[in-house]
Amino acid sequence: MISYALYVVSNIALPFRASIKEALSVASRKLNSAGILHSPLDLYVYRRSIDARNKSDIKFVYSIALRSPEVPPAHEKLAKLGITRVEYSSPVFEVGEKKATAPIVVVGSGPAGLFASLILAEAGFKVRLIERGGCVDERKSAVEFFKKTRILDPNTNIQFGAGGAGTFSDGKLVTRINDPMCSYVLERFVEFGAPEEILYLAKPHIGTDILSSVVDNILKRIEELGSSVHYHTTMLDFKDTCGTIKNVVTDKGEIECSAVILAIGHSARDTYKCLLDHSMDISSKDFSVGMRIEHKRRMIDEALYGDNAQDPLLPSGEYNLSHNTKVRGVYTFCMCPGGEVVAATSETDGVVVNGMSEHARSGENSNCAVCCSVFRADYGSTPESAIEFQRKIERAAFHSAGKNYNAPIITVGDFLRGECKRDPYDVIPTYMNGSGVTLTSPERYLPSFVTEAIKGALLSFDKKIQGFASFGSVLTGPETRTSSPIRIQRSQDTRLATGYNNLFPSGEGAGYAGGISSAAIDGVKCALALMKIYRP
Repeated sequence: MISYALYVVSNIALPFRASIKEALSVASRKLNSAGILHSPLDLYVYRRSIDARNKSDIKFVYSIALRSPEVPPAHEKLAKLGITRVEYSSPVFEVGEKKATAPIVVVGSGPAGLFASLILAEAGFKVRLIERGGCVDERKSAVEFFKKTRILDPNTNIQFGAGGAGTFSDGKLVTRINDPMCSYVLERFVEFGAPEEILYLAKPHIGTDILSSVVDNILKRIEELGSSVHYHTTMLDFKDTCGTIKNVVTDKGEIECSAVILAIGHSARDTYKCLLDHSMDISSKDFSVGMRIEHKRRMIDEALYGDNAQDPLLPSGEYNLSHNTKVRGVYTFCMCPGGEVVAATSETDGVVVNGMSEHARSGENSNCAVCCSVFRADYGSTPESAIEFQRKIERAAFHSAGKNYNAPIITVGDFLRGECKRDPYDVIPTYMNGSGVTLTSPERYLPSFVTEAIKGALLSFDKKIQGFASFGSVLTGPETRTSSPIRIQRSQDTRLATGYNNLFPSGEGAGYAGGISSAAIDGVKCALALMKIYRP
């Protein structure tokens, strides 16, 4: 186990054109004032964010760290100088007494499944990672084939395949959880090919173009360690005795197992049905649905940065907005600067959209989801009715937009006026390269409480970012896969599913994560929990 302490000097605000050396110099002076001995070469950027509240004086705000094995002095001067102590530790590999006589089966290769498999393989366990979809290259081919032919592969697509739904996204690693494991996960991403800047940016992202290679590298490492990856292998069922799963049943045959990590992702509805058929303890939960809004990237940059918008030192503009209707919340989600809206359905006769961008974020449009909260009472409070609520929206969108996987679009102006007349004239939709869209009123596929809440939110957001509700912007829908609509109940301590002694639900599909980083962390922790019971 690697463990150490950091002195972190925070809130060093400098003009964005100032060099990193200036931030390091400020931190060095503060450390000297606190009597902390150090070498300037030991300092590094721990975090960097942007303060653009004053567009004429945009600043980068740095936190500079000094790694130290010593326990720093606890005196008031540290706090006054903005110096805090941060603990860092890598996962603790504690193995249990029960021998894993058969492989550990990990179901799903999204962030949770990937990291769980990696940790277990590194600890000497034999892992059989099964994935219903194809490898990264097969996924790319399937996505392009779908664009050209509108023939959907329900197992290899933007939702399913190596890396899960995150592979075809912006590769955003922002997480709201404050967990010491965040740094460890980011470091592992860098180890496998992600840019080092994700270690210190306040809003780190990898980009689809780089993330696909990172996923490939992790999978290769798992196989190099003696474990195996099985593509095009769908879990159909499992066989258990008194809460112990003995075999996982797949469309390629049965797999004997010592334990199972279930990291199925939020779109594996057939697997959810299997679990419900076993009377597993599963509850429904609140989630959200909505649409994607597209603006010109330049407009967003100018709204956020003013006259400095085109400066190459500044990243493409990002935002995170929320609005409360006093009944439910509306918020922006998964903002993709310089990205595109992608076809993210995994079921025939349904339309789903998501956002994606490459590392450079240099596309003409920026997009994000604008989503409205959906409460359990809105759909009937059962897991089955939660899934059906999402599916009903997706199928209504499919039928209303032409039954050919075109996505329904509308200009913001028409949406706010209650009309549906004008083709896009300012912002050109990016879904299916702009050719796969149909002018359609959102009222034809979204519940009225969602559309009315979003209308109010757009006007509210326009007060925060000038031009957000510009009439020429475009809404594309529906966004329904923001998170899992269900939660597989598990013990907080052991992470075992209720009623089972060798089944570990993990990640976003199990209802315990909300993005790449949090899912990866949950996968690591499920692997560590498993290891406390088993030994290789």
